[in-house]
Amino acid sequence: MSSLVQSVDWLAIAPPTLAAVVGLVVLVADLFVGEARKAVLGWVSVAGLAASALLLLPLLDGDRATFCLTGDADACSYVADRFTLVVQLLVLGGALLAALLSVTALKDADKELLEGEYWFLLLSSAAGAALLPASRDLATLIVALEVASLPAFALVGIRRGDRKSSEAALKFFLSSVTATAVSLMGVSFVYATTGTLHLTRIADRIQHVDGQFHTLAQTGVVLTLVGFAFKTAAVPFHFWVPDTYVGAPLPIAAYLSVVGKAVGFSGLILVTVIAFPSYADVWGPALAALAALTMTVGNVGALRQRSTRAYSAVRLLAWSSVGQAGYLLVPIASAAYSKDAQKAIGSTVAYALMYAAVNLGAFAVAALVARTSPLNRISDYRGLYARNPLSALVLGFFLLCLAGLPPGIIGLFAKVTVFSAVVDAGLGWLAVVMAVNVVIALFYYLQWTTLLFRAPEGEPGTHRVPAPLTAAIALTAVLGVALSGAPQLILRFSETGLF
Repeated sequence: MSSLVQSVDWLAIAPPTLAAVVGLVVLVADLFVGEARKAVLGWVSVAGLAASALLLLPLLDGDRATFCLTGDADACSYVADRFTLVVQLLVLGGALLAALLSVTALKDADKELLEGEYWFLLLSSAAGAALLPASRDLATLIVALEVASLPAFALVGIRRGDRKSSEAALKFFLSSVTATAVSLMGVSFVYATTGTLHLTRIADRIQHVDGQFHTLAQTGVVLTLVGFAFKTAAVPFHFWVPDTYVGAPLPIAAYLSVVGKAVGFSGLILVTVIAFPSYADVWGPALAALAALTMTVGNVGALRQRSTRAYSAVRLLAWSSVGQAGYLLVPIASAAYSKDAQKAIGSTVAYALMYAAVNLGAFAVAALVARTSPLNRISDYRGLYARNPLSALVLGFFLLCLAGLPPGIIGLFAKVTVFSAVVDAGLGWLAVVMAVNVVIALFYYLQWTTLLFRAPEGEPGTHRVPAPLTAAIALTAVLGVALSGAPQLILRFSETGLF
């Protein structure tokens, strides 16, 4: 009788494990740390996330797998391959930058936010998000998805007595739970027709399902994708985004815009390309239609934002993130039609890396402006160059990157990479839709950019920028400029190695 005991590769699982352990340490330490020294918890959390990211370095020497079936070394629940490491870097790096923004936000909140609970929830969510790209069975995928999501619900509504925050958390929670329930039904259908939850085994067995179960298998494939489509904020699963971003603390909105999307897209890639390649005729057209609808609705929503409306800057970034999700879906849909699916998936990862750096940077500058203009209207950015030249130049650069215009070369490079993937796949109509949406997005990005350099209304004042906020803005700016100088590096780095 073969042993059922599975060996554990502790080095492979170290990055998400360390984030989770530091979260528990912070939660317990909060009981013993006095009010005057609560800031220490934030810096411990920042250090923990940085250490988790550094633990990715020893894993670069080759693929690792653990929690494998004793009789089948190819059926593993956790795999640390190239794809996993790139997405984990994106997740942990994004969480680290959100943590730097949070240090300042918690200090400004003046004890209105519970620091111990805040850091525990953020680290727990980051641990779940880092686990997901390594998951190679449907059970672990769903568990990782929920570990990343459940703390995020609490973080959105963590402001005590804030009705807007509570409503945002409730809307986020109810819509996410519904999507998860649908996904679990899909997973149960897939398990019923294949008898396994491991992605590699599903890929083999789902091709040989009895004819009478074929419709059940197709339904399972579609329903399984729903939960991940929700996390990516794909239309029509996007309606929670604007209110959630406005109601959440700004660092959490930044975290959701990047890490939440990374969770959704890595899950989508794993289930489509690894588990369901034989059903490409089902998920390919569905994702292509979702991509076209998502980018169009997102960009039109951003275009309709009035500059004088309260929180219009955050709402524009929220709708913009929906539009960007559409671009990210394009290469995944293209993988269903392309002869080189790995190249198409690499385009999504490359675009996600670019988007993460510049979008977090834009939110960092928004957090700076929000310190003196709490309503965070687009009109509040008028004359920012006169008040804070460096912040205005950096935000202008980030907006041009998102638009895909020079000097934001990395944004242009990422969009060209996505265009290349969709053209190679023969989806000409989707390339046309994307081109139209890029033009629509140019208008509102450029409109905001020009506002930064207009004459300010009234006497411009200067404001001190806290060190953690300075570090977050500087890190994203340096990363954006460096990648714009050598954009080919991001494509080499994003080679997934999934196949």
